[in-house]
Amino acid sequence: MTKERFFFRMWYYFRNGWSTYFAFILAAINTLTVTYYLAIERIPILQIIFPSFVQYVVIITAIGIPLLVIIGYAHFKKTKARRAEVDVNFETDPYRRRFIVNTELTLELNFRMIEILLKISSGENMSEEEKQEIKSYKEKLAKHVESRTFNNQKDYELIKKIDKSRLKEKQLD
Repeated sequence: MTKERFFFRMWYYFRNGWSTYFAFILAAINTLTVTYYLAIERIPILQIIFPSFVQYVVIITAIGIPLLVIIGYAHFKKTKARRAEVDVNFETDPYRRRFIVNTELTLELNFRMIEILLKISSGENMSEEEKQEIKSYKEKLAKHVESRTFNNQKDYELIKKIDKSRLKEKQLD
């Protein structure tokens, strides 16, 4: 690993640790402190509900943690916001895109190989049309592998093409 890569890796780990853990904890402490001493302490009705800072922290934590878990769950499982995040990550991360495309191509190739093996194992011969289809698929695959890089959009274009063809198949069913 080069010194430059090492520096950027450490920078990434630092930012991740800071934003995920340190800043989160400081923000929670800051929010609790500010809301209590600037709002609760100055409003008599709220002081009846939260007579001390410790009780305020305990009550807010008891309500806040389950509420935030529910909101986090809803974000991941029930909202379109998470889907948008995944789409953006796919569009901008060539390594993730490559992994997904490779998986799709591998699944399709395995499916075709299983079909051929089943046909051969049952004693059938492949027709010339089937052989030509396999050659065509091999050529398309070779062309794609040769033309794609992490900097171009070939993988992204291919996955969009695969999605469109599957959508058309579903509409015909």
